Amino acid sequence: MKIGIGVGYWGLGVTKDDQLEIAVTAEELGFDAVWVAEAYGSDAVSVVGHLTAVTKRIELGTAIMQIPARSAAMTAMSAATLDQLSGGRFVLGLGASGPQVSEGWHGVRFGRQLARTRDYVAVVRMALARERVEYAGDTLTLPLPDGPGRSLKLTIAPQQDRVPIVLAAMGPKNVALAGEVADGWLPTFFAPEHIAELRAPLVEGARKAGRDPSEVAVMPQVAVCIDDDVDAARDTMRFLMGLYIGGMGSKRKNFYVELVERYGFGDAARTVQDLYLAGRKDEAEAALPVELIDATCVCGPADVVRERLAAFRSAGVDQLIAIPTPLPGQKHIEQVRRLAAIAR
Repeated sequence: MKIGIGVGYWGLGVTKDDQLEIAVTAEELGFDAVWVAEAYGSDAVSVVGHLTAVTKRIELGTAIMQIPARSAAMTAMSAATLDQLSGGRFVLGLGASGPQVSEGWHGVRFGRQLARTRDYVAVVRMALARERVEYAGDTLTLPLPDGPGRSLKLTIAPQQDRVPIVLAAMGPKNVALAGEVADGWLPTFFAPEHIAELRAPLVEGARKAGRDPSEVAVMPQVAVCIDDDVDAARDTMRFLMGLYIGGMGSKRKNFYVELVERYGFGDAARTVQDLYLAGRKDEAEAALPVELIDATCVCGPADVVRERLAAFRSAGVDQLIAIPTPLPGQKHIEQVRRLAAIAR
């Protein structure tokens, strides 16, 4: 099992200097990849571009670039550029984001996500292959009909023959789509003990497309805190889990609530959401069950961390994307070093 390191985005406890230090150290320590995120602050493309200049070997990926933030052609341009700058080390991670960010920040309607993602990936693939882009899909037509638009092709080529495209997906239909069209699947709050049910749609989607499901890498993003005080380590997970389960979505639609409901934590998830949306964030975080934290995160002493890493490996995870989550007053890099010592 490969291990990558997620460096997040500015404004969620990590700074540009932290990202730089983590990326350089991760390469020195032998990790396989560094992954950059974005929400509505620092963007992933700029940060990956910066990291190409300070690293030489390690893969650099986006987890994720938001589909509603860029046209498919712009994403292909960025991917080709980053692949050239990195010497062929770039992995393109894409995701739909959520309705609040898509419609509230980017001004893009969130509906028809399956069709939109399918069309988007098809155009990105076409552009990166330096084909002349002519496409007529359910949500995207290029060139636009009845206008002056021309069918164009990318004027530069990526260094890799095929830039890997990985998709963040949670719901069964979206996971099936990743199995159809992507090179990898980026799940969040992934519980390895539930691998059979979580991966089943991916297998179905891959077979529907005539693909071997093993061609689609399983690459969960998992928060990690290593400390002898297991309760303190668990507590570092509460802020992020509370934010996503409680606040990343509306009362009517929250993908993270729906996911942990499938794990059997539906009542707790709704309680967390109700408290969070009422502004009682501390109470929401405190309401997260320890069992849910242990199922979806890696936290505790070294022996516990080894056991959890083994569980992910046994579940067939191809790359674990570890998100270092420091204790109060601790730097992210300390967690990276502790994980390296255990992973060896």
